[in-house]
Amino acid sequence: MDELKNKLEELKDLAGKNNLDINKSLSEIEAMLNVGKNSPTWEKVQLARRLDRPGALEFINLICDEFIELHGDRYFKDDPALIGGIGTIDGQAITFIGNQKGSNLKENLYRNYGMGGPEGYRKALRLAKQAEKFHRPIVTLIDTSGAYPGPEAEARGIGEAIAQNLKHFSLLKVPIICFVIGEGGSGGALGIGVGDKLYMLENSIYSVISPEGFASILLRDSNKAKEAADIMKMTAKDLFEFGIIHGIIPEAPGGVQNDPAYTANMIKELILSNIAVLKKKKPESLIRYRSRKIREIGQFTENAGKEQDLFGLFSRLFS
Repeated sequence: MDELKNKLEELKDLAGKNNLDINKSLSEIEAMLNVGKNSPTWEKVQLARRLDRPGALEFINLICDEFIELHGDRYFKDDPALIGGIGTIDGQAITFIGNQKGSNLKENLYRNYGMGGPEGYRKALRLAKQAEKFHRPIVTLIDTSGAYPGPEAEARGIGEAIAQNLKHFSLLKVPIICFVIGEGGSGGALGIGVGDKLYMLENSIYSVISPEGFASILLRDSNKAKEAADIMKMTAKDLFEFGIIHGIIPEAPGGVQNDPAYTANMIKELILSNIAVLKKKKPESLIRYRSRKIREIGQFTENAGKEQDLFGLFSRLFS
């Protein structure tokens, strides 16, 4: 980018020396270079992806008095990208499930950058069913760019594993509270994201695809990821306004990594307050609410003219 800007300055000098009027073209090029430069959305994308951003295990250790991690899906192997176990808060046992990234290259390779395979989602479902058996509430901590899309995952049924989670999580007879703590990407997030309550951290993101993927497919230029992020409406504020999430959890100035305990305490309070309310509801009521909430996502109530405008927008994007 710096090299492009230097070349642009050279072009301006050359045009001035030769009395060429290229101001309009130069303005257009400069506008393209500045797309997303001061984008609040892109800033949140970068904060959500920071290596030093606390992950699921870090938050669990801050929230819980004790925590025992459980391993394995009982089919193939353990998946370090998806962690889970039993924690206690004020003497109350809770099953925790979450995506876990690494804070450096070595850890990220071990954790597969938080991208779970089918065994990870089967482990999550095993722990969720165990929680239901022993009447334990479930808390999920979402932080992944998506499920692992490699050939090994496809061969072992990643799509089927996520589909099973969507089905069974929606029918569990215990309270489920979900938190997006970093990236919430596509089916990888949805695989542990079906619950009674869904919250997002202030600088987290939640979307069906990454900005880079959106830019490549719809804008046909992967370099327009910053512009794509603005279009996608993927921030906590956007999703709260759409009614997708139930609330936004504040972070310390500059990001949650600057004071993880500050945000962890608020997550802890939300867990306890929500469990107190949800435990009073009949299991059938919880299941009906989850089903209705899922079905309402994506429904529009705008008039026909606005719907036509939306159709026109997508038509232009694909043209």
